[in-house]
Amino acid sequence: MPGRIEDYALVGDCETAALVGRDGSVDWLCWPRFDSGACFAALLGTPGNGRWLVAPEGAVQQTRRKYREGTLVLETEFVTSTGTVRLIDFMPPRGSASDVVRIVMGTRGRVTLRTELVFRFYYGSLVPWVSRLEDGTLRAIAGPDMLVLRTEVPLHGEDLTTAGDFVIGAGETAAFVLTHVPSHHPVPHPIDATTSLAETEAFWHEWSGRCTYQGEWAEPVRRSLITLKALTYRPTGGIVAAPTTSLPEQIGGSRNWDYRYCWLRDATLTLLTLMDAGYYEEAAAWRDWLLRAAAGSPSQVQIMYGLAGEHHLREWEVPWLPGYEGSAPVRIGNAAHGQMQLDVYGEVMDALHQARKGGLKPTGDGWQLQRALLEHLETVWEGPDQGIWEVRGRPQHFTHSKVMVWVALDRAIRGAETFALPGPLDRWRALRDRVHADVCRKAYNADLGSFVQSYGSNQLDASLLLIPLVGFLPADDPRVRGTVENIERRLIVDGLVLRYDTAATDDGLTPGEGAFLACSFWLADNLVLLGRHDDARRLFERLLALRNDVGLLAEEYDPRLARQVGNFPQAFSHVALVDTAFNLGVAAVQNAARPAVQRSRQYGGGTDSLSA
Repeated sequence: MPGRIEDYALVGDCETAALVGRDGSVDWLCWPRFDSGACFAALLGTPGNGRWLVAPEGAVQQTRRKYREGTLVLETEFVTSTGTVRLIDFMPPRGSASDVVRIVMGTRGRVTLRTELVFRFYYGSLVPWVSRLEDGTLRAIAGPDMLVLRTEVPLHGEDLTTAGDFVIGAGETAAFVLTHVPSHHPVPHPIDATTSLAETEAFWHEWSGRCTYQGEWAEPVRRSLITLKALTYRPTGGIVAAPTTSLPEQIGGSRNWDYRYCWLRDATLTLLTLMDAGYYEEAAAWRDWLLRAAAGSPSQVQIMYGLAGEHHLREWEVPWLPGYEGSAPVRIGNAAHGQMQLDVYGEVMDALHQARKGGLKPTGDGWQLQRALLEHLETVWEGPDQGIWEVRGRPQHFTHSKVMVWVALDRAIRGAETFALPGPLDRWRALRDRVHADVCRKAYNADLGSFVQSYGSNQLDASLLLIPLVGFLPADDPRVRGTVENIERRLIVDGLVLRYDTAATDDGLTPGEGAFLACSFWLADNLVLLGRHDDARRLFERLLALRNDVGLLAEEYDPRLARQVGNFPQAFSHVALVDTAFNLGVAAVQNAARPAVQRSRQYGGGTDSLSA
């Protein structure tokens, strides 16, 4: 059966990805792209839904694993009573095809190992036709997909499984290369496993070596950045939220969503994270993806897109997969792509503004698109929406959404003022003031001494922590301070922040979920702005301790079960980790490189002082 979510490590080639368990089993693998039909889906069902095991037979006394420093090359060491072997897993970012390469190296004694490869396509539902070519290569074909396995290990069939037993002694190696190409293409030329290992290490060393962060938390920051790079779809520059679908926010629950898409909401933080760490090429690619995805009629802007900017992300349920530990349904696609979420306008406007400030070469269409988006926003901002958490219930006037409307106007005004860009500044300034006053009047609950989730509500929401981070109000404003204190009292479980009270939400789903990790990082950022540096550091160190043994974070953490939950690894969690490291690193970086300051009104000259 699948392991705990944190038992997995990620390997990828910047076009697709696989999850490798501690036991040497690849239980999740999507080809040819992150959002395509998974070839292996044991993570959401049973091993019969597709997996690839390479591990010692019999008892394993100890398992140790790590990434080779500065790379996405995974090493898992198995210690047995007869010897020790090292399993090296990686995906060469070669571009012409996608490969999973697995090399077994003997380091002590002699160890008997077994490989079991269950070829399955389309989320475990299709058994392919497997044949052996003249040179011994195995070929598996089903519909549009072809997998090719090359190895010198003798293999045979066992109940629709390709299996093999072999012995590795000290100093000996055995290699496996599994390659995907479209089924109408010829069988791809073989690659040399050892050469590919050296080339893959060189690729990642060159990339991670460009990181400019030199602060106290260099190791977790670099690992997070490598993870973000692995979640990048190199042909377009898009970054998926996670490489998985339907890993539950609560074990056994129904809050299981497909995260293999690109959210506009992540735009600003992702852009700042990349630029602050020195990755301007990736930041420019992400900015250009954003412009292409959002292009078209402003009324048709979506909150998420496919890797190449696809619009239609139809959501459907997979009846033949029982789900991770029985967490059903398994969903493919995401119906939230059709929701109205006003906050994405603010994120797009802020991302493009930060790109200009960061020195990215401007594009010809950027400002024209921003003006068109703002003209549309002027006509719809007063309506309700589904908000940042994409609730499946009735639309509401969510506070965070209205704050981000203000951000959209504010960044347009700043852009026009700073870069001499044309626009109706007087009208924008008047509307910015109106939106600000509207939020302060309708979203603040004087009895609680706090901003609330939506207009007229008495519920708290962790997205309120973004109010000072985007510059809507300063952190030391009594209303902001009261909001932070209320969230600390009412939305914290075991020191970690919940998004909101799911039991009080009429979304038709089973209440309950883990603590949302990005929200906990946002709280640490607020504590920094409030001058509570010791508290911020303690929270940050607590969050770092939740990473698994190879430094990865899921979307959420369940304090009751002491387990990571939600899709994995989650880009937003790692973006938030990097940003908080920059925010805390007062002595390590210049003030202007702190994301909480970069997005706020007081950085780079602000607007007029506003009050309720």
